Amino acid sequence: QVQLVESGGGLAQSGGSLRLSCLASGVTFRRYRMSWFRQVPGKERELVATISSTDSHTTYGDSVKGRFTISRDNAKNTVYLQMTSLKLEDTAVYYCNARDIWEDSWGQGTQVTVSS
Repeated sequence: QVQLVESGGGLAQSGGSLRLSCLASGVTFRRYRMSWFRQVPGKERELVATISSTDSHTTYGDSVKGRFTISRDNAKNTVYLQMTSLKLEDTAVYYCNARDIWEDSWGQGTQVTVSS
């Protein structure tokens, strides 16, 4: 089964930047659509960004469009989320997700905290 490990979370100032990484193992990475989700305690998990398994087409949640960029490096089995112009509302646990025709797998999450 695919294993996903997120890294790169931490503290950032409002208006600052962070880059998250997700390393996948036990998987043929290029077969998976990769996504980032985020969740605040007590609230529903929210889709942040998705990148396809075939043509690297990307989609973004409305709240992050123009600020976040998702990318993937299939040679490194890694997906990234470059976050810029961070807002207080971006504070959440960010989760990496891998999905193909049969599976839907999640990482443990990495905390992002944005302060004013």
